[in-house]
Amino acid sequence: MTPVTLVESEADARAYVGKFVDAAATDRLGRFAELLIEENKHQNLISRASEKHIWQRHIADSAQLLEHVPRETLEREEALWLDLGTGAGPPGLVIAALLPDLQVRLVESRARRVAFLKDCVEKLGLDRCQVLGDRLERVQPFHASVISARAFAPLDKLLRLSAPFSTAATTHLLPKGRSAAHELEQQKAPIRKMFHVEQSLTDRDAGIIVSSPSHK
Repeated sequence: MTPVTLVESEADARAYVGKFVDAAATDRLGRFAELLIEENKHQNLISRASEKHIWQRHIADSAQLLEHVPRETLEREEALWLDLGTGAGPPGLVIAALLPDLQVRLVESRARRVAFLKDCVEKLGLDRCQVLGDRLERVQPFHASVISARAFAPLDKLLRLSAPFSTAATTHLLPKGRSAAHELEQQKAPIRKMFHVEQSLTDRDAGIIVSSPSHK
């Protein structure tokens, strides 16, 4: 992984995210952070310790995925971002708040989290973001330009489940924490050639498994 400048504080995180957004998006992200912390009192969405670092651990951590998507991919009218196992919101809901004109679909099967996500979508005015409240196996397949997943499933299972939504042009962005390199090394050679690991900007020990450009 190439050495990078890490986002190591809430101030760093706000400054980093600021390069992607205007004032309206910053307000949406701030409102999302409030909604997430409030809902965390009622269901276990994120660790209590991470509430004090919500911009670094959850918002900037999600925004960094945009570094690995070709600009032309997101500029296409038909562009669609699919986030698997969205749970508390990151990364898919954060991406929707950053890019409200982009089609975003969030897959989440747990009823209370589905209700939370739908409430966020409504309160943040994310008209192009849709919450699919079901298991991925039961979702009618469609083609996604980008597929993201954070703590959704082991890599081999994740790739198998997401295959019906993937094309040769789909960009996969899979934050995997400390297990990223190990999980990729455990795959068969054709899979290892299709992906590579990028350093996370928000955790020096974490990695993101990304589709290699040569396999678009």
